[in-house]
Amino acid sequence: MALSCSRFFRFLRSIAEPALAIVGFSCLLTFIFILYQPTPGPGISQKVGWQSWDSVSSVGNNSLPSTSPAEPQEPPSGTDWWNVSNSGDEPSDTSSYPLDYWAPFLPHDTGLSEITIERCMFSPEIAGVDLCTPKTTVEQDAVKGKWVRVERDLNMQTGIWSLNIYYRRTRRLDVPLITEFQLLPSGEEPSPRTDSWFKVKRSIRDGVMRTKPLYLWYKIGKAMNEMSAEEKQQIVTEVDVLFGEGRPWYGFEKLEPAITPEKWGIIESVYMTYRRSVKPVPHAPPLHFSQDGKFKILQVADLHFSVSRGQCRDTDISPCEASDNLTSTLLGHVLDAEKPDMVVFTGDQLNGQGTSWDPKSVLAKFAAEVIDREIPWAAVFGNHDDEIGAVRAEQLKMMQALPYSVVERGPKDIHGVGNYVLKVRSGDSSATHLLTLYFIDSGAYSQGYLDWFGFFFPTEYDWIHQDQIDWFLGESALIYPIERPYTPQTTSDLGDIWRRQSDQVPPSTRKLAKPNALMFFHIPLQESYNTPDTDQRTGLPLDVGVSLEGSGAAKKSDGMFEKGLLAALETDHRAGPAIPEVKVVANGHCHGKFSHGFRVVTVRKTCISHRGL
Repeated sequence: MALSCSRFFRFLRSIAEPALAIVGFSCLLTFIFILYQPTPGPGISQKVGWQSWDSVSSVGNNSLPSTSPAEPQEPPSGTDWWNVSNSGDEPSDTSSYPLDYWAPFLPHDTGLSEITIERCMFSPEIAGVDLCTPKTTVEQDAVKGKWVRVERDLNMQTGIWSLNIYYRRTRRLDVPLITEFQLLPSGEEPSPRTDSWFKVKRSIRDGVMRTKPLYLWYKIGKAMNEMSAEEKQQIVTEVDVLFGEGRPWYGFEKLEPAITPEKWGIIESVYMTYRRSVKPVPHAPPLHFSQDGKFKILQVADLHFSVSRGQCRDTDISPCEASDNLTSTLLGHVLDAEKPDMVVFTGDQLNGQGTSWDPKSVLAKFAAEVIDREIPWAAVFGNHDDEIGAVRAEQLKMMQALPYSVVERGPKDIHGVGNYVLKVRSGDSSATHLLTLYFIDSGAYSQGYLDWFGFFFPTEYDWIHQDQIDWFLGESALIYPIERPYTPQTTSDLGDIWRRQSDQVPPSTRKLAKPNALMFFHIPLQESYNTPDTDQRTGLPLDVGVSLEGSGAAKKSDGMFEKGLLAALETDHRAGPAIPEVKVVANGHCHGKFSHGFRVVTVRKTCISHRGL
């Protein structure tokens, strides 16, 4: 018995040390990654000292001022009302922007004083805290600014560890600032080599196997108080990272060569991008009819863009490569031919399905053709847009930061992101509200399951919920009626240009009613697949086009068609028939095929009429 007890205690003593080590190490990991959650404290909102700034919200500091059209003001004589700038167009106070927070959408005019590259075994996004910030001192922070991490992992696709760019930003006028970058292989130097060039010690390809080192060089120029106005335009004010071969974000430039070269179908290229000085984002003018009473909208649905150049689907073209480029080219031709006044993207701008894992790089290119032509554009989300990467709220902020965007966030207390209303006004000086555009987020998926590897597989689509229906009815109730048909300023100021086209039938009577309205959302309603109305003149069904897919509607419904679209009438008078305010609903989701091959913008059918809608 004594022998057995002795063996037992020896056994306990032998396992005590490893057991305590395991338990202690587990407790340490629990403390670091779970219990220890450092808070920035009041310093994130308010700084005191020579680099002080006003109170800045840490929630919305990536967003720009709303791009929604302001109420029109009385223009000077001979000037169109939509060409008058509003107070909201004035630049914001850049001294209120934080210096130690990476916010690439803010129009910083402060320069960068130093840059470096650091690797980390634990990604800050996973660890919840940055464990690999470069070493610094209080004196260095006071002069050059604190280190700021560019929140884009250079080794996201490849590499043994996380790799990030860090920089310092300063408002001091006596600190020399960065004016130029170069990426050079090991052993090469900038030409001509001067003392103003500095080399980052760590390779920007650190951790990537079987690749030659590439080093970042940066040139330090003059201090701000020594620069001329032209020289101030050359200072670097922001750094970012681009994945794929698309265009960089507006105002940014690519730094060649690629950090990670593209391997078709395996690895997407990675580029460092940077912005010089301040590049104000152009705002869209208020939506308005032309002087001859026209306003053309082009609907673009289901682009399905990826971080890569895209893979061709549903096409007769062979060989077919880089479908995103082909789609952009076709969209450009359509824009040039149609010359729309506005473009509406009705969902699935991003392909999802594991190919749009960096939404920012995809959003930088999906509306490029529209932006290049300075056309106002709006968008709603589809079911694929946030399958991977940034959620809808973050993507919406990105879209708002793009030129000529009129996208709005909408209320936060109802389902969806991006439920909003836009008004199109008349071209005469009265700027009368003539057309209402409703945008609704129809959601993504309502049900699904997780496989053994944690991947989500959807089984049912989402639908427009009751709170969204109530919101739509509330917004509709706020629309004031106008005299229809509308006559601008009794036509006295337009002469002969305000006349009806030959195919328009003028109404015999005038009435007081809300302006006509259109509605845009991604997933179609169940009623889109019901029996179409019959043309009273020909007896044929009002169903134009060819259906290439089955029903894409959600299985569930809260009654948007009956309780929303048919309930919101253009007038409260009951003398005549009940006419809905919304005359057309435009969806995406169900794909078609263009005659030229690759899948592009289309809906289930060209047009179907059901119960007058």
